Amino acid sequence: MLGASILCLEKLVFNAQHIDLLQRLATKDGAMDPYDTASRVTARPRCGVWLSGARGSVATTSIVGLYALSAGLIPETGCVTAAADFAGVPLPKYADFVVAGRDLSTTPLVKRAETLVEAGLLPHRVVAAVSDRLAATEDEIVGPSCVATPDPSTVGASTQAELIDRLSDAMGSFISRNALDVFVVIDVASTQPPVPDRPEYHDPDILRAALCEKDRMVLPASALTALAAIRNGAAYSCFTPSPSMGVAALRSLADDADILYGGQDAKTGQTLLRTVLAPMFASRAMIVNSWAGTNLLGGGDGATLADPVAAQSKLASKQRGIQQMLGGSVNAPLHIDYVPDLGETKVAWDHIHATGFLGGQITLQTIWSAPDSALAAPLVLDVARLLAMARLRGAHGVVGQLGFFFKEPWGSSTHSLAAQYEALVQWARSFATPVPADQ
Repeated sequence: MLGASILCLEKLVFNAQHIDLLQRLATKDGAMDPYDTASRVTARPRCGVWLSGARGSVATTSIVGLYALSAGLIPETGCVTAAADFAGVPLPKYADFVVAGRDLSTTPLVKRAETLVEAGLLPHRVVAAVSDRLAATEDEIVGPSCVATPDPSTVGASTQAELIDRLSDAMGSFISRNALDVFVVIDVASTQPPVPDRPEYHDPDILRAALCEKDRMVLPASALTALAAIRNGAAYSCFTPSPSMGVAALRSLADDADILYGGQDAKTGQTLLRTVLAPMFASRAMIVNSWAGTNLLGGGDGATLADPVAAQSKLASKQRGIQQMLGGSVNAPLHIDYVPDLGETKVAWDHIHATGFLGGQITLQTIWSAPDSALAAPLVLDVARLLAMARLRGAHGVVGQLGFFFKEPWGSSTHSLAAQYEALVQWARSFATPVPADQ
């Protein structure tokens, strides 16, 4: 058993060091480029996006939207990168992307899209028009044997390292078969609960050894996916509050490997509105006494968050922004209720109580109702395009400027939507080719 653990550890170390070497040469010295981006960046790049949770509502909506946009069937409404502020930014086109992913579900993607048509989320004409491409994408979605799960025995594995190998190999095969210039992994799977801290989470070497121990559940599923992405040199993002790169050892491995990453937990409704309103109260020097909120969710997201343990990650993520924008003294109770008949619709209520000049009492109430997957999907495409563009041009490390899309922005403490947008635009424009002064 010890010999097997040593071999397993060496394999994990080799993969990390291999990617580390390639990425360092690619992004710093320019002597080697694992995707040969230097020679291809001016041509139409071949971009791959891997969706963790590929048969879920957000992923399915994203895939349908990508194919519809590629064919010119729908406008770019809701796509941030289509705004005039991004004119001249060398973003890949929607048609430059091929899609893969993993999911525990085996429901065919076409059938999944049809259920979203029945739920009123997707237009029938659009799904019908892209159904052939959806069917073709089936071959690129792995599972359930090649799926991230905390317990390796549930999918016939003995260690979590074996699960990482399976995912990493599947990703590597996708990269090779499609001759990708750049590879992006985005986690849109169901929210996972927070995990208690462990010594393994702070030391990459201890973590690698623990992953090789038989029947040991060390990392949550989202972190296994993130580690497989790191081993393949992927640009990475997480659209959920699941632990993923919240594990310090993984961030260390990502930084050592010069991985490009940004997240976490997409803000699409209630928190989006909060990051507009909270700076307003602060800039007008009003005192916010309380900010109470309620979420009513149907669909798969609501079913997942009906579990109080799973909901802890989401609640903490949603509350953190208010505390940071307005101070820790604000009373900000928040809860999530599962209402199955809402289907794909998300409803959010907020009640804000503030004090103004001469003690004047202010009350603001908001109601947000929207198909949440249709709000998240264009952001998935935006983040995929932005990460692919930046990675093709040698960018690496955490991208705090992507915080515009997220409740818990990695690499940034800014939550104000307006300030985040300015930072995002400036960052994206930094990749544009300067126009000569005489033109």
